[in-house]
Amino acid sequence: MKKSLLISMMLMIAGLVMAQQAVITFTRMEHDFGKINEADGRVSTVFEFKNEGMEPLVLSNVKASCGCTTPTWTKTPIEPGQTGAITVTYNPNGRPGRFQKTVTITSNATEPTKKVIIKGEVIPKAAQPVNKYPVKMGDLSLAKKEVKFGNVLKGKDGKASIEYANLTDHNITISALVKENDPIEAVISLPAIEKGKSGQIDFLFDTQHNKLYGQQEYTVYIVIDGQVKKDADHEIKLSANVEEDFSVLTPEELQNAPILEVERMIDLGTIVPGKKVKKSFNVKNAGLNSLEIRRLYNPSSDTFFAKVNKTSIKNGKTAAITIECDGKKQGVAMKPGEYRRNITLITNDPKTPKMNVTISWKIAE
Repeated sequence: MKKSLLISMMLMIAGLVMAQQAVITFTRMEHDFGKINEADGRVSTVFEFKNEGMEPLVLSNVKASCGCTTPTWTKTPIEPGQTGAITVTYNPNGRPGRFQKTVTITSNATEPTKKVIIKGEVIPKAAQPVNKYPVKMGDLSLAKKEVKFGNVLKGKDGKASIEYANLTDHNITISALVKENDPIEAVISLPAIEKGKSGQIDFLFDTQHNKLYGQQEYTVYIVIDGQVKKDADHEIKLSANVEEDFSVLTPEELQNAPILEVERMIDLGTIVPGKKVKKSFNVKNAGLNSLEIRRLYNPSSDTFFAKVNKTSIKNGKTAAITIECDGKKQGVAMKPGEYRRNITLITNDPKTPKMNVTISWKIAE
């Protein structure tokens, strides 16, 4: 009997305490936006609430379930009998289809946590037409300004193209200016372009009359309405990597093929700017047929000089590669520190037709 009375008294006290607390009530707990257009941007709705308790209501936090939903709310205490609001904004950009998001409200009310929901369906915006000719060259519009032939086998032709259009309100003419002796041919499908018309420039890279192997670059200038301008605004860059075609070798030729042997790391030691350091190392042919050095490629020729004394090496023989460095770059002393650069040997060794040799040195303080 005493126990039951005690429980009843405790429940009564708890009820009195709760009655004196803040009580949050919403006019609605859910909002359906229906169908909204992605192109129209953000949409918002307001959830109104009232404090029906005896103490001031304070919202300590309002958090959305994802970053696409942003809530703002009444941050000052809401007195008993007064109202507040939570504005929930949804960003449909990049979110086509149906959605449902939750906003969690934390407060000092008798129910410390409440949740409201927004939902709807985003109608995706129409896809924008792709600009096929984003590069402007005077009155001419091009798809790109760079041509990459990629790897081209010696004896084969490299082929690539660029599309262009006349997007002006008048007719124009174009032609291509190729440097004499460059292994490049440019064929323009529509030299005289009426307004609104498009065409194509076909580029041919001739390896048969080009003795160079490995990576190489060329420049072609586009002449518009007969005006020759050799500047960056009117140039097209072309690049290719010419490789030997070993597929034509017979089994016997492969068995007797040359074999390149070379030291892979060459240290020039410490260099005082202005004082030239010279060092040589050997390239050996460990195969049977002659080893042909097709190219000694030095992309860092502004920091050191590299040369080979002969390009054809018989079985068991060697050639010497000499490196010269004076610690300067384009005539200016290099900063103190350690340096590493690569040179590339391109040969007719079918197993290792391309080999990098690292040249290292240190510039003294």
